[in-house]
Amino acid sequence: MNLIGVLVIALGTYGFRVAGPLLRDRVELSERIQALMSTAAVVLLVALIATASLMDGRHFAGVALPAGVLVGGVLAWRKAPFVVVVIAAAACTAGLRLLGVT
Repeated sequence: MNLIGVLVIALGTYGFRVAGPLLRDRVELSERIQALMSTAAVVLLVALIATASLMDGRHFAGVALPAGVLVGGVLAWRKAPFVVVVIAAAACTAGLRLLGVT
């Protein structure tokens, strides 16, 4: 039963990925729809970041993890190198947890 579910999801994913290039020239979207799709993508990304940085399973992650995400976000916004962003975010979170901030 699990194998059938995996195959259905795999075929659906493949279908969606192939549909883009095949339908690109055939479907015309208005500028309003394109703007809405762009906004929807940003909202979805922000929701994903908020969920991943604020929650640990079903519980609030504490202050240390969101603080590290905030540090990483600010550094990324300031165009710091990716390695610096990751190390600074991890160091901030680890440092706060080492100080007893959860």
